Amino acid sequence: MSPGSPHRVVEIKTLDGTDISGWLYEVPGPAPAIIMSHGFNCVKEMALPEVAELFHKLGYNVLLYDARRVGKSGGQPRNLIEPLLFAEDLSDVYTYVTRLSSVDSNSIILWGLSFGSVVSACCAAVDHRCKAIIMVCPLFSYVQPEREEQAFAQLIKDRISQLRGNEPYSLQPFTPDGNNPIGMAGAKGPGGLEAYNFMQLAAEKGAEGFRDRIALQTYQKLAMFRPKEYLEMIRAPVMTVIPELDDISSPQEQAESVERIKAPSKVYWAKGKGHLNVVTGEEMPQLVEDMDKFIKDVLNGEGP
Repeated sequence: MSPGSPHRVVEIKTLDGTDISGWLYEVPGPAPAIIMSHGFNCVKEMALPEVAELFHKLGYNVLLYDARRVGKSGGQPRNLIEPLLFAEDLSDVYTYVTRLSSVDSNSIILWGLSFGSVVSACCAAVDHRCKAIIMVCPLFSYVQPEREEQAFAQLIKDRISQLRGNEPYSLQPFTPDGNNPIGMAGAKGPGGLEAYNFMQLAAEKGAEGFRDRIALQTYQKLAMFRPKEYLEMIRAPVMTVIPELDDISSPQEQAESVERIKAPSKVYWAKGKGHLNVVTGEEMPQLVEDMDKFIKDVLNGEGP
């Protein structure tokens, strides 16, 4: 831990031996813990440390980590985003957290932002150990139907190229006009531009391990990903934060999707907020307090 820093760096082994790099914020325990999963191709240094520190000040252990193949975590090919494998990794991260002396192993919460929300949900659909789940601006849809034919042809071309011994093809997640081959996350609209600018800001700030590139085969993983179908398998209480002005993940789709959840579920509408500023700004401490109340209610057996 560097001087003045509230966290220390930890390395976590997954079942297949991949190293997951995380920042661990500890409190005297045993105390509840929150595991934070970041957004699409994001590293732990981007936006979430301030949220983690607020939870830490409220008395929680917090683990904020880089997904495999991203940031300081291990795994090849780099920046191949694979949500279902990430969900399996999250179970291994969870097991690591249960073994920490500072943690009450019966009081662990999964917290996810955007893409990390649905990774957390898919993990919780099979791994029923978590006490509660908080999904912030979950991103449920990826490949748009009108983009399928051309995008899938690119994927197969790249697979054939790799079989010939060539390196995996990579590309920016968002072009300067906010576009991408599969039309995900508000592509070619305000949401896509918002995402592009967010990625550029991370690159300019030099977030450690951040690459404004993803492996093209990410799109095959996303094409086969059906996160909505896992929601009804979740048993733990869920809080979903939906930004009113979200241009990346449709607020209507978010609201309709979480209606599938059979476990106790609460929806929190973040008024006047968009996808990428929902956990920033002067309103953020109040949002964290509301999340804290949700968690405490669950831990006290009162439900959402």
